[in-house]
Amino acid sequence: MGSKERILRQKEETRSNILKAARSIVKEEGWQGLSMRKIADKIEYTAPIIYEYFSNKEAILQELTCKGFSILSKDLEAAKIESVDPAEQLEAMWLAYWNFALKNKEMYQLMYGVEMTCCAQRNTESDYPYVLISNVIAELMGEQDPKPEIIKQKYFTFFSVIHGLISINIVGNGLSDEINKQILKDAITGIIRYIKE
Repeated sequence: MGSKERILRQKEETRSNILKAARSIVKEEGWQGLSMRKIADKIEYTAPIIYEYFSNKEAILQELTCKGFSILSKDLEAAKIESVDPAEQLEAMWLAYWNFALKNKEMYQLMYGVEMTCCAQRNTESDYPYVLISNVIAELMGEQDPKPEIIKQKYFTFFSVIHGLISINIVGNGLSDEINKQILKDAITGIIRYIKE
């Protein structure tokens, strides 16, 4: 391997280590505990080196937000291919959304501004979950070329209920697993039934 390739690999590893350290700090201390100095200490670098990779803390937050939307999109795609039936696809996708949020609470908070300022700027990554789910909603509606505003309304009906339940669980003590699952199932099946009518 040439020196250029080795340098590029080392730079990518350092960049990745910075992001991992940021996530680790947030898991331990929350988003308010994140600072460039703490990241530098965690990976045993000086703060100026961190600034070579990210201009400020907001740049790190933006990178983590994009990474979160990318992971969420992959989870949604994987859920979608479990079935060819649009109703089953929607249920699986919203359950995958729920599972992503609970598994990655800190990242979800950053992506959607739960108890903090939302870092997401509209971009391809942040729009893709909406596109994936909206396409299935349009298919479930069964109409020839359903109006985009109607599809958007149906999407946000789902999103409002599921995001609200996620927020309750992240912000407060949450509900029991059993109650969460029942509310989620009732909401998803009810909205799907409403869309099909």
